[in-house]
Amino acid sequence: MILTKPKNSLLEQYKALLSTEAVTLEFEDSAIHAIAHYAQMANEKTEDIGARRLHTVVEKVLEEISFNAHLHKNETITVTKESVNTILSPLVGDEDLARYIP
Repeated sequence: MILTKPKNSLLEQYKALLSTEAVTLEFEDSAIHAIAHYAQMANEKTEDIGARRLHTVVEKVLEEISFNAHLHKNETITVTKESVNTILSPLVGDEDLARYIP
């Protein structure tokens, strides 16, 4: 099966956004799978809002990078599965906190 990238990929949008700050953003394939997994878990534990949850999960993963982009000019930041797990596992693992991934 041949997979094609969507034209309006959420990850590509964040890459473009951070490129305006001279930051190159990359995602390991395992990180992308982890992000999707956490979005699915959050949808299962709280109200299922579908793909909108994915946007919030990606935003949470990139929150610190986005906020501190000015400190990373001319750098490449790679989002890894480990970084995704570090950021999201405390939130999704706790049902009360999972509600904060709206």
